[in-house]
Amino acid sequence: MARPVVGIIGNSYLINDEYPAHAAGLSNSCAVASVVGGTPMIVPSDPSLVSVDDLLEVCDGFILPGARANVHPEEYGHQPTDKHGTFDRARDSVTLPLIRACVERGQPFLGLCRGFQEVNVAMGGTLHPEIREIPGRFNHRMPPDGTLEEKFEIRQRVTLSEGGPFARVLGATEVMTNTLHGQGIETPGPRVVVDGYADDGTPEAIYIADAPGFTLSVQWHPEWNAENDPVSRPLFTAFGEAVRAWSEGRRPHAVALSA
Repeated sequence: MARPVVGIIGNSYLINDEYPAHAAGLSNSCAVASVVGGTPMIVPSDPSLVSVDDLLEVCDGFILPGARANVHPEEYGHQPTDKHGTFDRARDSVTLPLIRACVERGQPFLGLCRGFQEVNVAMGGTLHPEIREIPGRFNHRMPPDGTLEEKFEIRQRVTLSEGGPFARVLGATEVMTNTLHGQGIETPGPRVVVDGYADDGTPEAIYIADAPGFTLSVQWHPEWNAENDPVSRPLFTAFGEAVRAWSEGRRPHAVALSA
């Protein structure tokens, strides 16, 4: 039997500042191939090239990965400022309706960093452009210097709800993760359940209430060293179980539902 196909949403880039490309980090594809047990497929996130309906038929599940470009604030009723950074409106046009369709169909997705923020926006929530400026919050941004290993270093604690889906998947109510984001959830969407927080109160783990399928999303980057990391591996394994269920014509295990 063919392995399930996992669509990894691509980001728009200019190679050498002139050649347009769609790409996604290699660690996302490695996590899908080695832990999820699926075939990774990078999706060109441009509505002029792909349709949400076609993606839903071609792919068994989706990874919504991180990116430097942020969700445009007009998508959640805010005006853009310099603090909001750069944008990728084409990705917004694909992912936001894709997320809503997956929620209703029960088709599994896993949101990572920007993808976590996309899920909140798709479900009616808002974002803060610079959470380190909120009193009492930490600087969660990627360190400006150092090797990739140093930038993705495990350096924050996330506390998960007792008995919630993340605690069940990860087998603990406290886990250690990396952190490399500037924006964060300001107001959760009406169905967005915050299931885990960093020590400074920043939302770090969410799922969608009453969704029939897998909707777990995290603000950190579990794709980094996913095969060996004790937090990342069970998260991708659980996502893989949901993707295989979908590919076999079964509803994904409803791990995204509350206990």
